[in-house]
Amino acid sequence: MRLTLGVMKVNLLLVLLFALVFNWPIFLHFYRILSALEHVKAGFVLSIPLVLVAALNAVFLPFTFRYLLKPFFALLILTGSLVSYAMLKYGVIFDMGMMQNIIETNSGEAGSYLNGSVVLWFLLTGLLPVLVLLWVKIEYPRPWYKGLGLRLGSIALSLLFLVGAAALYYQDYASVGRNNKSLGKEIVPANYVHGLYKYARDVVFATPIPYQQIGTDARVIGQHEKPTLMFLVVGETARSQNYSLNGYKKETNGFTEKEANVVSFRNVRSCGTATALSVPCMFSNMTRRGYDEARAQSQDGLLDVLQHAGISVLWKENDGGCKGVCKNVPTIEIEPKAFPAYCSGNACHDEVLLQGLDQQIADMQGKQGSKLVAFHLMGSHGPTYYRRYPAADRVFLPDCPRSDIENCSNEELVNTYDNTIRYTDKVLAQLIDKLKSLESQYNVGLVYLSDHGESLGAMGLYLHGTPYKFAPDDQTRVPLLTWFSPQLQADRQLNLDCLQQEAASKRFSHDNLFHSMLGIMDVQTQVYDGKLDLFKPCRAG
Repeated sequence: MRLTLGVMKVNLLLVLLFALVFNWPIFLHFYRILSALEHVKAGFVLSIPLVLVAALNAVFLPFTFRYLLKPFFALLILTGSLVSYAMLKYGVIFDMGMMQNIIETNSGEAGSYLNGSVVLWFLLTGLLPVLVLLWVKIEYPRPWYKGLGLRLGSIALSLLFLVGAAALYYQDYASVGRNNKSLGKEIVPANYVHGLYKYARDVVFATPIPYQQIGTDARVIGQHEKPTLMFLVVGETARSQNYSLNGYKKETNGFTEKEANVVSFRNVRSCGTATALSVPCMFSNMTRRGYDEARAQSQDGLLDVLQHAGISVLWKENDGGCKGVCKNVPTIEIEPKAFPAYCSGNACHDEVLLQGLDQQIADMQGKQGSKLVAFHLMGSHGPTYYRRYPAADRVFLPDCPRSDIENCSNEELVNTYDNTIRYTDKVLAQLIDKLKSLESQYNVGLVYLSDHGESLGAMGLYLHGTPYKFAPDDQTRVPLLTWFSPQLQADRQLNLDCLQQEAASKRFSHDNLFHSMLGIMDVQTQVYDGKLDLFKPCRAG
């Protein structure tokens, strides 16, 4: 026999589910905030859950009509369950950027987040409530205007309560909100629904911008005895503070530290905290403050300008996609099935990028003779950090061979992450060795820059994607390494001692990549800005 409940009772149960279960993370955040205050009004504390209940009640009631209630709230419960888990376990903040990351994530990456904890949470707080909702027989008031009156009356009472709470505790709410602005992005389901709306408005249904070529006047200047071969390596989820080259206590850069001519830039900031934003931004000619995603996707980027100059460009992809920056250049996407020695499932260790590289470089043809190969690493992509390096590279132990990283000790988690940094360093050293083997044909060099950093539990945050204005240094401070052969240094009149001093003392960012790569490749164009070329102060002439 099916249970029968009135629509107002069903709405109340839905409100309580969202307020007390899915919004538990925001209550924990409030608790941390209020615990740090010297004086807190008891009435203000008690009002917090009641304000949330009243607000959700007013928002939910318009969606409680026949034929709409069950499908609408079933979808909201399923998504709310997953969102609340990510907030509770990883400290994730859901805004438009995070929704874009989720939507643009490939199946292999999404699968890495699947573990027993999230499945159990989803079954208990998502699937089970939905099954109960679908099973319950809902009784709607008759005639229809009676139901409408009940809803309007309940909404009016909720709004009246909210006005009263604001009148009594406005200063308290204003003070807490002003000093903790991320709270507004933590209310489920408002946070992800609003983020999804903005993504649909600004990305999916945005008015297309006519494509614009830039830097069509680009040309290689100067006299060079040999053409240039440059490796541009885009890192994934590497943070600067875990680099021994930058003073970290563990030897995570043991391979590149042995190389002469390696320069590590200690203070470099990313454009964003997620790949979907950072990669297009760093390859564009826009700064972080002036970045416009729609414009970036509708105009040439760094690789296109290099091609305009007659430089042959190749992109090698091992991280699920180039986010549009390689759309106009030859691209090789690593197919896991083709490299069983390096790949498992949908993911491959980054050493796979060296396979076939000699022939691929030989096949590159450009009218100018110089070449640039861009590599997009899997790097330190979480949460399955342990899958980013081979068993032989499990150096820092004990590590954390699981995806529910919040259940590992901090030592295990950091060790696993450090193993990924060390393995990336190994791959960079192998790429440098490859360049050395080609010095007789080219002036060779390598530039490595990560897209964003990563949180490993500090301040309750894991992974990345926190809105930039709230993001800790862990997510925005990234490594930048360069290696240039003595021949290239001489050809470009580049003073390495000067560059070491610049790298140790000055602050740089993703803003510098576009112009620095044009500069070191000796490309002249109107879109080049020498003030953002980090190599220029150390070049003669």
